[in-house]
Amino acid sequence: MDGRRRSQYQLTDETPVYVISVAAQLSGLHPQTLRQYDRLGLVSPGRTAGRGRRYSARDIELLRTVQSLSQEEGINLAGIKRIIELENQVAALQQRVAELSTAVDGAAAVLQQREAQVHASYRRDLVPYQPPQPGSALVVWRPAPKRPMG
Repeated sequence: MDGRRRSQYQLTDETPVYVISVAAQLSGLHPQTLRQYDRLGLVSPGRTAGRGRRYSARDIELLRTVQSLSQEEGINLAGIKRIIELENQVAALQQRVAELSTAVDGAAAVLQQREAQVHASYRRDLVPYQPPQPGSALVVWRPAPKRPMG
């Protein structure tokens, strides 16, 4: 088997593998509750070609979080949905900040490299100009023109 084919079958936390009955058992909820959460958009599992729900490990964890917020914290489902949306936005923004930070670091490194190249190109044999100090005099000597001999 080649590497491409193997990576196609790797399981991650995002891989939808659990049918609704197994997901219900793993999350401690009734299958009808999972269907209701899906209808409300709280937890949206993957779908098979026949439209059957398939839950991932991440979905199971999210179901447990919804259960905890609902029963232990007393938050209604609309509030839970908003919390989940905001947490997703925060995660997306944190990822974007990390991407931009990496881009800024890269740009700063390129800028430093270019600045070093410019400094390296300076001529070292030139003497910097210094304006005359107050009170100093400048005398210009011009030789007298030569007279023709004759």
